[in-house]
Amino acid sequence: MRGLILIITGIIFLAILSWYVLPKAPQAPTPEPQQKSMTLTITSPAFETNGVIPARFTCDGKNISPELIFSNIPEGTQSLALTMEDPDVPHSIRQDGMWNHWVVWNIPPNTTAIKEGEPTQGVVGIGTSGESSYMGPCPPDREHHYIFTLYALDSVLNLPSNSTKEKLLQTLTPHLIQKAILIGRYNRNKW
Repeated sequence: MRGLILIITGIIFLAILSWYVLPKAPQAPTPEPQQKSMTLTITSPAFETNGVIPARFTCDGKNISPELIFSNIPEGTQSLALTMEDPDVPHSIRQDGMWNHWVVWNIPPNTTAIKEGEPTQGVVGIGTSGESSYMGPCPPDREHHYIFTLYALDSVLNLPSNSTKEKLLQTLTPHLIQKAILIGRYNRNKW
């Protein structure tokens, strides 16, 4: 038993001695924090992400566009595009379940905001209603989701002004740098 205690004491002594006497292995340098790549964002002071869109921006109010803020537009962006769509349309109204409320392209790349109710710089295409303008939420049955998508593109698009969202998406796909989404909700039945 006494021999075992001497062995354990010797091991502890050698461990302590090696800690102070033996050279330490070089430690890897602390890596520099990497720059986070900035992600394109779209927000609105009128409603939070997944929040309720105020009635003034809908068919129950003034039917004007909400203010939208664009941040972190990537380097190399030559133009911006914007769509607003409702994917919750009853299939009895639209077989594909989609209603396109706003279609805009060739927005200047230095645009950081679209002011409430003001005309949008760029080309406004044709929505599902057949109009070349913003059309606010107007769900016929229940709460719907409205998806605002901002696209940063490496080119100015050559599209006729009567183009639809489908034609826009087909044309912008090879020029897409980044996209960002803002979702709002609206339900007319609460009024």
